[in-house]
Amino acid sequence: MFHSPLPMIVVGLDLLAAVFALWQGDRAARIAGAVNLFNSVSLLIYGAITGNAQIGEVLELIGDLVWAVGLLMLVVRYASLWLGVTMLLQAVQFSLHAFYLVMERPHDLIHAWVNNLNEVGISICIVIGTFLAIRRRLADARETAELEARRQKVALAI
Repeated sequence: MFHSPLPMIVVGLDLLAAVFALWQGDRAARIAGAVNLFNSVSLLIYGAITGNAQIGEVLELIGDLVWAVGLLMLVVRYASLWLGVTMLLQAVQFSLHAFYLVMERPHDLIHAWVNNLNEVGISICIVIGTFLAIRRRLADARETAELEARRQKVALAI
């Protein structure tokens, strides 16, 4: 099905990013990780079921559009820089597939590299968002502990 191990490595990175986001991320990271994994895996499953290694361009474009709109809703809701970068990378992905569809060009090495590196960039953004969520939770816990220590100090002084 694949001429190179790169697509499987990319899907593996998507899987790792999604699992990490579901395990440690906040709501935005969990949604982004799960939907990105679904977007990647659903196209592979469709290609395996139909026996067609070249998945229908229109389905790929529709999947990219749905994911980009979903990211737009996440960006508007959570207003996060890493989500904005993820949305821009997904826009590049959509543009890449639209260009190859409109120009009726076969997938070549440039398409493969841009597609896979872009997908890795999206996974990296999701991992960064998860790390930021972890850092935010730790800072909140530290601040709560400090406030509680101050309250106890004031209570003992009274």
